[in-house]
Amino acid sequence: MPNKFLAILAFACLAFSGCKGSPTAQLRDGDIIFHTSRSEQSAAIQKATHSEYSHMGIIFFKSGRPYVYEAIKTVRYTPLKQWIARGIGSRYVVKRLRDADRILTPDAVKKLQKAAAAFEGKPYDVAFEWSDSHIYCSELVWKIYDRALGLHVGRLQKLSEFDLSDTIVKSKMKERYGNAIPMEETVISPSEMFLFSDLIVVAER
Repeated sequence: MPNKFLAILAFACLAFSGCKGSPTAQLRDGDIIFHTSRSEQSAAIQKATHSEYSHMGIIFFKSGRPYVYEAIKTVRYTPLKQWIARGIGSRYVVKRLRDADRILTPDAVKKLQKAAAAFEGKPYDVAFEWSDSHIYCSELVWKIYDRALGLHVGRLQKLSEFDLSDTIVKSKMKERYGNAIPMEETVISPSEMFLFSDLIVVAER
């Protein structure tokens, strides 16, 4: 009897570990995922925002499979596993609206998807301008929630509010703007959205 009990317990632990390593079953449309990008601008974003998270996207299911809708070279759908593998150490954090059961109804999800469709294929915004002609990662997710549901996931800021003192940041700013840095440009950062109080962690690695 003890041996049988231990065998069952061991199997249960393995099963639980497998679920923990694969977040798919825990996820739902509208979840927001964060990781540390390997891109050349990642270090500058991390320094300027004092956060390890430099890239993000929104999760949507297509034909039963999870995808991350993101702004990279263009706005596109990327399979979840592929997106996770791109991040440093394959680490990630998935967050969800605290009141998602009430807010993210099937109709609300359709509105999110419709809002998202308006950005598909748009080029990445290296200048971080607050326009729809080019889009960067956090801007994409913020605008989807804003335009679909009127929800502001994180506080909009001005570029001048970030820490621009680090040499890595200064170099990237010089590369992008020359001597005409748009200090009053409206921006939204991955870190500001990550810290938004109405988001809760639902999966991480």
